[in-house]
Amino acid sequence: MKFLQSLILVGLVAFPGTAAAADTWELQVPTVAFDDDSPTQTQVYQPLDHAAKPWRLCVIYPHLKDAYWLSVNYGMVEEARRLGVSFDLYEAGGYPNLARQIEQVETCGKRKMDALILGPVSYEGLTTSVLAISRQMPVIAAVNDMDDAGVTAKSSVSWREMGAAAGREIAKRHPKGSAPVRLAWFPGPKGAGWVQFVERGFLEALAESSAKIVATRFGDTGLEQQVLLVEDVLDTMPEVDYLVGSGPMAEAAISVLRTRGLSNKIGVVSTYVSHGVYRGIKRGRILAAPTDFAVLQGRLAVELAVRAIEGTLTIRHAGPRIVTLTLENIDSIGTAESLAPASFVPVFKVPD
Repeated sequence: MKFLQSLILVGLVAFPGTAAAADTWELQVPTVAFDDDSPTQTQVYQPLDHAAKPWRLCVIYPHLKDAYWLSVNYGMVEEARRLGVSFDLYEAGGYPNLARQIEQVETCGKRKMDALILGPVSYEGLTTSVLAISRQMPVIAAVNDMDDAGVTAKSSVSWREMGAAAGREIAKRHPKGSAPVRLAWFPGPKGAGWVQFVERGFLEALAESSAKIVATRFGDTGLEQQVLLVEDVLDTMPEVDYLVGSGPMAEAAISVLRTRGLSNKIGVVSTYVSHGVYRGIKRGRILAAPTDFAVLQGRLAVELAVRAIEGTLTIRHAGPRIVTLTLENIDSIGTAESLAPASFVPVFKVPD
């Protein structure tokens, strides 16, 4: 399938109010740290100018199979270089690989790094390992949520709100009481820390619509896996009106729907933004997607790690403001702090 290799990345453009270098960052800070259901307050945050020492960070991702984590990687690379710290990156290869990620956490402990930045594959599966390594170094949870035990700080947004934003887009088009529509739902990998919250928020918002979920497909966020899931739904339920789910699902849906001549019959909504999703919105192939500004989340994770090491942590939990991209607002918002530039390739070691 040639389209699996044809992700065309968009370039970085300016977005007023987001951060580059040591500019201030506008963040949303929960009033109760680690509680995404608590109200948030907007805080103008001043990043450090430079780290006190060339600290060594250990960074672990679920995978680098899609452009979302590539964008997180870009943010971390840029911030680490700016602050003058180094990191070594490991990736688990996918959400089913909990045992591999546990081994990677243990490896970070053996290497005696100064802090761990962890994008977990599981909400609770890493708790024992995190508690153990937290006795040696600060642990920063990045992007995906996880159990609080042993965690020093979190760079993340409310994934419940990300799901709710997608659900509100359906409710806006099909409010409760209007003609019913049929929807297929692709939450992501079962058991991943973010999926349960995305699903909760989505279902709550969808309750205000006339949409009925007629199919649910869980699966890893690799593009090939999502293609198979989309094709399975369309094979068994050809009368579906909407496909809603993860960024890779939405990217896969564009090509599958085009191949089947269904692009103008079935709507697509994503629960987050990737390069392909951004391009799909620009071209009118995807209706909407909330962005959680993955690049800025990567920057913030490195910033929190350095502050935790140096004892200057002022907030323990924060993330960017969530904005829903549509064809109407996408040009004014742009890609800055959401997507890595087209020329960026994964960096596993800084300095490289």
